[in-house]
Amino acid sequence: MDNLMPNDRPIVRVIGTGGSIAGIGPDRMDFILYPEIGDHITIQQSLDRVPEIQDFAEVRSEDLVSVGSTAISAAEWLGLARRINQIFREEPNVAGVAITHGTATLEETSYFLHLTVKSEKPVVITGAMRPPTALSSDSDLNLLDAVRTAASPNAAGLGVLTVLNNEIQCGRDVTKASTFRVETFRPNELGFLGYADSDGQVVFYRAPLRRHTVDTPFMVDDMNDLPRVDIVYSYAGADGLLVDAVRSNGSDGLVLAGFGGGTFPPAVIDAAVKLVDDGIPVVLATRATSGRVVMTPMKEEQGFIVSDNLLPQKARILLMLGLTVTKDRHELQQFFYDY
Repeated sequence: MDNLMPNDRPIVRVIGTGGSIAGIGPDRMDFILYPEIGDHITIQQSLDRVPEIQDFAEVRSEDLVSVGSTAISAAEWLGLARRINQIFREEPNVAGVAITHGTATLEETSYFLHLTVKSEKPVVITGAMRPPTALSSDSDLNLLDAVRTAASPNAAGLGVLTVLNNEIQCGRDVTKASTFRVETFRPNELGFLGYADSDGQVVFYRAPLRRHTVDTPFMVDDMNDLPRVDIVYSYAGADGLLVDAVRSNGSDGLVLAGFGGGTFPPAVIDAAVKLVDDGIPVVLATRATSGRVVMTPMKEEQGFIVSDNLLPQKARILLMLGLTVTKDRHELQQFFYDY
């Protein structure tokens, strides 16, 4: 790609939140201890490592938080969404936003923003599996690719995207599939959307069809908290203990991660029906890594919601946001078909 003249470069806001992409290890052979050390470089220090970024965009940086993504919670999600919406509202000349984030919960943050950012301009999340202090770190190239994608008009209107390992994926579908490999982020069976490729081009071959960003009812800028939704994982011989604990806690909703196409140990279902009878929505998802959970006459009669093809951690996010709009079970179910 030819270098752009300074006045021709798109403006990209880059927001740092910490994570491995900003981690500091004790030496170049450390790939696992740095999260426990907990030190991070700033987003500007990350950008200074990659001066080539300036060939593609005029970058304006800020650190929102500086934590490992295991510490990311609803407060950070709301803060990110609020800040991104503020940028697009107050700075109309900004072409896009890139976010650096830890990989542990990157897939959850990306889906939350996919549902709550109120702009069609590109929002791109990236991270790294190896800190910048490690041999063969992926941090610099992933940051460059994220900025290139956020600056690309081809990325507009596609919702929130993730870019790692040159692959552009939909924030709804992406999931972390490996503990340490740099190619960890996969889109289940649906395929990634395109490449931030080695020739400097940002190219797309697919587009998300489920509604997102400006086409959702989830307005969170004035919120300070979200409804509490818990996840209970099924296993052979599971009883109703954990579901009963969610009920006793007074949680606002529950996602059950079941077997296969959405089946569960009988004791788990018995406990979940009591939760539904108390007016608490229960979403049936699967611990399988791909495929749909579909409605059946029995599930309908029992009052459950099905997750469609959302993984449990993604279904939790949609239920949390759905409960800010309605508590009607049928309306909540429609959200899972629409988003």
